[in-house]
Amino acid sequence: MTVPRSSAVSNSPLINPDKDRRLYKRVALSLVGRVLDEDGSDHEMTTIDISCSGAMIRSDYRPAAGAQVVCYFNELGRVTATVIRATPTGFAAHFRIVQHKREKLADRLTWLLNKDRLDLTDDRSGARASGGGPALLTLDDGREIKCRVLDISLTGASFEAERATPMVGDTVFAGNVRGEVVRVTGKIFAIRYLRQ
Repeated sequence: MTVPRSSAVSNSPLINPDKDRRLYKRVALSLVGRVLDEDGSDHEMTTIDISCSGAMIRSDYRPAAGAQVVCYFNELGRVTATVIRATPTGFAAHFRIVQHKREKLADRLTWLLNKDRLDLTDDRSGARASGGGPALLTLDDGREIKCRVLDISLTGASFEAERATPMVGDTVFAGNVRGEVVRVTGKIFAIRYLRQ
């Protein structure tokens, strides 16, 4: 006997409409930034809560469900997202990122949640020298980031971007040097050199 599709779905033990379907727990964390809409206009935003898979965002901008946006968080960098729903105070968004970047984002969120309570500081294993010159970094997907070198060490470097910043976990190339973005604060970001 064939079970009607509607019956099969409603009786499935894998679907529970009463449970929260989020895979990652959201935490109350206020992060400021800007959101770029589909027309290229940017709007101020602040997170109400966030996880490594999405966020509830407070903003005067109220995109429709399904809209594709780019979020620039001062403490996290750039994240592409799909709007899940508009709310009276902003919108909810689902981040479109690959798993290894999701893990890096989870690590960064954990650090941000605990840094004040545990008096944490960023670890840097190499002495740094100040920079100051212009630089052009390239991401894996070919996008270029115009920036200025702030400082350099044997293990990494920090930069100030002219506009868009990369996201924690992104791989960037500065000439022949390959690095991983380990910290983003506003337009300033730091990379750790990776072995070739």
